[in-house]
Amino acid sequence: MVGVLTAGHVNWDVTLRVDRLPQPDGEAAIRSQRQSGGGSAANVAAALSGLDLEAGLVGSVGDDDNGLLARRELEDAGVSLDGLRVVSGADTAVKYLLVDDDGEVAVLGNDGVNEAVGPEDLDESRIRNADHVHLTSQRPETAARIATVASEAGSTISFDPGRRLEDRDYGDALAAADVLFANDREVAALLEDEYVDSAFGDRVLVVKHGSDGANVHTPDGSYDHPGFDVDTVDTAGAGDAFAAGFIASTLSHGDVERALEYANACGALTASREGARSAPTADAVETFLGARY
Repeated sequence: MVGVLTAGHVNWDVTLRVDRLPQPDGEAAIRSQRQSGGGSAANVAAALSGLDLEAGLVGSVGDDDNGLLARRELEDAGVSLDGLRVVSGADTAVKYLLVDDDGEVAVLGNDGVNEAVGPEDLDESRIRNADHVHLTSQRPETAARIATVASEAGSTISFDPGRRLEDRDYGDALAAADVLFANDREVAALLEDEYVDSAFGDRVLVVKHGSDGANVHTPDGSYDHPGFDVDTVDTAGAGDAFAAGFIASTLSHGDVERALEYANACGALTASREGARSAPTADAVETFLGARY
């Protein structure tokens, strides 16, 4: 049985460390280059597995070399790939991440076939068997169907729609979600004014502030955590590690304030390492938190 099922993008990342993010008509020097798996759904699934949860994935890759590498890396991380569609004759989505000396990231990419899963491709029994379903950016109709099946089965649902939130109609998936993740810019698109009395005032809203921590709003109150002071190396994947940490802690303890601290620790540890697929293990998080008390 899959404890947590994630759904959305599976990519192959090429990370270029540069001395600066280039401006228009500008140039930057490449310091180093590395490759690894990426995509929010895949990142969260791998991070959850590292936090000792059973994780499965719904997504799609091509049958090219990049797709093979992405699948192997996820399998090595312990993620179940029964819901991963391999599209014949297609290219896996590749993202080029430019990371400057301060750890800030700019992304270039082609979507490839990371949204090849439609509602008709879903194995609904896998969705029903999950304790929790985490949705990320994907085709709105696919997200809506997954959310409907999960909700009818009594599973809890979280949704991190990402930067395409303003451009896509995720209304049905947003309505079904128990937990919503958003950064400062994205939450402005979700809320017309304040959390209280908003359309999302009856569920959990987690607002990520990057290195400044995060806060969580619930129907019973709001909580803040300032984050952790670490030497930032690469912020790619930190938000996905944060989401994985929040989900893992909430499922284990049900305490959103405790989950906020745990999630910030996961995000900070990821930001202090290179690559989007650098989320910490459960032991590493406990050691990190233990050293601060």
